[in-house]
Amino acid sequence: MGENSGYKDYVAGLLAGVATVAIGHPFDTVKVKLQKHNTEAHGVKYRSGLHCTSRILKTEGVKGLYRGATSSFVGVAFESSLLFGIYSRTKLALQGGVQISGPQPQVIIPSAAYGGAIISFVLCPSELVKCRMQIQGTDSLVPKSSRYSSPLNCAVETIKTEGVKGIFRGGCTTLLRESIGNAVFFSVYEYVRYYMHSRVKAASSNHSNLIDMGIGIMTGGLGGVAIYRRAGLKGCYTGLGPTLVRAFPANAAAIVTWELAMKILGIKHD
Repeated sequence: MGENSGYKDYVAGLLAGVATVAIGHPFDTVKVKLQKHNTEAHGVKYRSGLHCTSRILKTEGVKGLYRGATSSFVGVAFESSLLFGIYSRTKLALQGGVQISGPQPQVIIPSAAYGGAIISFVLCPSELVKCRMQIQGTDSLVPKSSRYSSPLNCAVETIKTEGVKGIFRGGCTTLLRESIGNAVFFSVYEYVRYYMHSRVKAASSNHSNLIDMGIGIMTGGLGGVAIYRRAGLKGCYTGLGPTLVRAFPANAAAIVTWELAMKILGIKHD
């Protein structure tokens, strides 16, 4: 990786974040709806994630699945840019500026945990706004007079009524989750990627872009599932099903986009 390619790492990460939201946001909306309505005494009861999805499409259309996506695209794109950029640059620094063949846990884990800790300060307010916008769907119990007109309005009103600490509610938990979660994600990604590439090279000399994409889908998807399986027992988490279903395609899209962007930008990967 060239010395002057630092900004390119952040650009590649930003594109990965856009892909994550485009693929994963509908699943996230369903999860939030299940968590909101199935825990209210007089709320709408959804039998499953599929029932919830069909209800949203019927009452709100496709745009209902992307409710709150504006703040997600901005927040996740910025967060992803920081995460992948910091991870790449920190990993390179810990390796002494030299590309090393084979994953090293003493490099991967601190790089990923550091990146996760930094992005938690962006992710916390972004997630809070996104969830509040998702909850106020057309079939919600939230009265029209109390609805937020936009993600910015939601953020401003939250700060007005709850103060700055209100927009960072749950910050410590988010920091811990992102540090540990990303250490797990990148560890799984790097080890599975190294193993699969080694097997492919041993089996065939024809290493195509299609094979790279397939490996990216598998490594990103498995890394995402490894994170979300840490969420807890199903009985303790309403909406865990859509979260697990989302984990594979959303993270697969992120990794494939990240690796493709790095290749286009001329960034050398280990």
